[in-house]
Amino acid sequence: MDKNKRGLAYVMDQEDLTTMRIFYDFKTDEVFLSASKDWDEDLDWSRYNKDFYAESIKTHHAKYLNEQEVYAVFEKHGLSDYLKEVISLLQQGKHFGILAFWNKKLDIFYMGNQHSRKCGLNNGKHATLGGGIRRHRKDELELDVVIDGLNLGRAMSFKNIAGELPMGGIKSTVTMDELDLNDMQQMGFLGFALDMQRCETGPDMGFPIEMTDVMIDKGYSHQYTCGPNGPLGSSGPPTAYGVFISLEEAVKFLGYDNMDGWSFACQGLGQVGYSMVREICEKVKNPRVIVADARPEAVEKCVEEFSAKGIDITAGNVNDILLQDVDVVVPCAIGGVFDEENIPKLKCKIIWGSANNQIKASSQEEEIRLAEKIAERGILFQTDWWHNTAGVMFAWEEVCKQERADINHVYKVISDVLPRLTKENLREAKELGLTPTANAYRRCEAILYGDAPVPDYTAWLE
Repeated sequence: MDKNKRGLAYVMDQEDLTTMRIFYDFKTDEVFLSASKDWDEDLDWSRYNKDFYAESIKTHHAKYLNEQEVYAVFEKHGLSDYLKEVISLLQQGKHFGILAFWNKKLDIFYMGNQHSRKCGLNNGKHATLGGGIRRHRKDELELDVVIDGLNLGRAMSFKNIAGELPMGGIKSTVTMDELDLNDMQQMGFLGFALDMQRCETGPDMGFPIEMTDVMIDKGYSHQYTCGPNGPLGSSGPPTAYGVFISLEEAVKFLGYDNMDGWSFACQGLGQVGYSMVREICEKVKNPRVIVADARPEAVEKCVEEFSAKGIDITAGNVNDILLQDVDVVVPCAIGGVFDEENIPKLKCKIIWGSANNQIKASSQEEEIRLAEKIAERGILFQTDWWHNTAGVMFAWEEVCKQERADINHVYKVISDVLPRLTKENLREAKELGLTPTANAYRRCEAILYGDAPVPDYTAWLE
């Protein structure tokens, strides 16, 4: 079957549907399905939150499918096994579910990959979920997008716990052409889709950070955060700051006083990666730094800037930057970079970066297994979401206080939370004979699926 005819979006398109819900209750192991047509194709999305709202009736030709009817339409299109595979992914990760929207006119397929609402249920805000919004190309397999979104949504539940945030976890994945910031139809629809998830977000891979400013200025959604014109600005620098001060705690755990004279291999020079290089160059004495990025101009700029300050910094090969013989490998680009093939080739003593989902795995169990292989090499590694959470902490400050958001306050909280939790996690892991990755999951699962109390959020009330 043609890959473009294998998926949720295909069934929704063929059956004239706009909305699909695939939800799961891990406590009862029950699956809940429904689908509907909630708006007319000619709806003017540029008028969202002006002439109509998320809750408005948007069609006189509504259509509703119950659970049995949803199963029937997938069987009709020969996609029963595909639906079962998606449901199996929800069950494996104990995900709350997927709320999907298909906009035929705009050719946009939006999936809200909701993992858990538990920590955000009583936060008093519209958004009970927090997590980024990421764009995928139209030529990508939908199932790959589902897996990516669910993995990242689950990581957001854990990341929000690691940041001591009163938010559940979600990742929004959007399959569409490159966003046109001047197309108010696109902007209005993406504002609506996010609001329907009860989610706050910041633009992730594939979306420009200026998206947030347009959303807010045009009144489409105030649940987008961390735009260039926002009260706090980009979340890149605080994310790098949080990763770096957590790394300092990891270095102490290994028995070193500091990283003076150490060597670093940094992959990725985006907002976070470039800021991470700056943290290293400004706070480590006499470092040796190798940087790589798919964009030669970014590498050239970085080398030029810090060489001028007397730093020993050179350009590396993007294909083998993670395999350099250095003290610390710093992944700050795409995820899935450590696997069965390259883990035996690693030559560092610590892996510590900001990239999401650094281990190439389709399940939590697989991630934990590969983390054990890294530990067997004598390399200290902690799952990324336990220390790269400062960006969402930045976003929460903006959600809570909007124009009153205080950059000094959020840095104060980052400085307290991330090193403290890293120290606790590394110590507990050693005591229990677990990898830091396995122990971080253990801590979070006790909160999400057990009776452990949610974190104390009082620091955010100051």
